[in-house]
Formats: sequence, structure tokens, C-alpha cells
Amino acid sequence: MASSKKGSSPQEKKNETTQNWLTTWATRLAVLLLFVATCGWLDTIKDRWYVLDPTSLHELSKAAIAAHPENPTGMIEHIVTNLTATYPSTQIQINTNSSEWVFNNAGGAMGAMYIIHASITEYLIIFGTPLGTEGHTGLHTADDYFNILVGEQWAFRPGSLEMERYPAGSVHYLPRGTAKQYKMHEGCFALEYARGWIPLMLPFGFADTLTSTLDLVTLYHTVRVTAREMIKNLLIGKI
Repeated sequence: MASSKKGSSPQEKKNETTQNWLTTWATRLAVLLLFVATCGWLDTIKDRWYVLDPTSLHELSKAAIAAHPENPTGMIEHIVTNLTATYPSTQIQINTNSSEWVFNNAGGAMGAMYIIHASITEYLIIFGTPLGTEGHTGLHTADDYFNILVGEQWAFRPGSLEMERYPAGSVHYLPRGTAKQYKMHEGCFALEYARGWIPLMLPFGFADTLTSTLDLVTLYHTVRVTAREMIKNLLIGKI
């Protein structure tokens, strides 16, 4: 008698498909939960990688203003010289090439920036414009300290009904997870320091280029300088 091999029934195939689907999604959920838990743990210890200090940078900004009144170029030189003298290159990498300015379009505002430092948990830039600009601050994963060097910045949060005014020598503090409308008047430049998860801020900085200006040359130089500085810092152990 010839033997016959019975295949799986439709119900068995259905059960097997369901089991595979459940296993796949259970694995994905486990990976997601592990990722979230890891991010949460890293967020609790990120301050151990900070080198720069908001209070010291504010004092440095005021010293630069006092030494070079209404002279942004002199202020920038003062700030960079002080930083390179204060922090050894084995601790943090400082970009001393103050000619590396690039346009920055973000949140509807346009200006130019010089990246002094960029790492995974901190960045320090000079940002401003002689023409004036206005836009959205962005909703970020880092605390932001905007030290006004020249000119004046105004800001507004929903429901406030009154503007905030930040003249030269003041600092506009924007905690992570908050957003405002802001305006920089003609000839306003600032030392901006952010501490937190910097890579998560980059999409905000790139969005206007990809959806509006299409200035791919500026995008290239922004990515090039940012990546270069982050890699230089990673190579010395600065996260």
C-alpha cells in the first residue's frame, strides 16, 4: 500500500502565521522597551559628560562685552582665546577657525553661525545677523542658554501677552521641552550654549533647508563641520 503524506490543515497554517506575527511583534516591542529604558538611563547620567558651564559662559560673555564694546569680532576672539586657554585639548575640542561661518535657517528665522564646539551632549556657537530675523525657537531635547553679545532679542510664550526683552549682557534661558517665538533685532549676535542630546536637535536645524531654501551647499558645510567636530571630540572621549 502506498503511504500518503498529509499536509498542514488551513487552521494549522493560520495558527502558525498568527504565532509568527505575535513573535515578531513581541521581539520588536522588547527591542523598543530596551531602547527606551537605555535612553532613560543615559538621560540620568548625561551631566557627567558636560565640560562647559552656563554660569562661566555668561561671565565670559560679559567680560567679552566689556573688553570689546559693540565689536562682535573682538568679542568672538576674546571668547575663543579664553576657552582654548581654560580647557586643554585633551578634555574638549574647540574650533578656533572663526572664519567658518555658515548660514542657518531654522524655525523660519535666518542668520549665520560659527560652530565653536560640537559634541553629543554640548554645543557652543555664535549666532546672529546684521539684518535682524524672527522665528520659532524649536522644541528641543537640550537646555539652551542664549547669551546676548550685541543688540537685543525679544521673546514670547503663548499666554504671556507680554514680550520678554534680552539686551546685551543678559542670557535667555530656554529649558528643554519648551518653545517660544523670538526676534533678533538688527545687528544682534549671541553666544548660544546647549546641553543635552544634541543630535536630536539637528533635524530642526536642517528642516528649513530641505523644505524651503534647498541650499544644499550650506547644508553640506553645516553637516561637514558639525560631524568633524563631534568626531574630534569622540576621539578624545568627549561624549
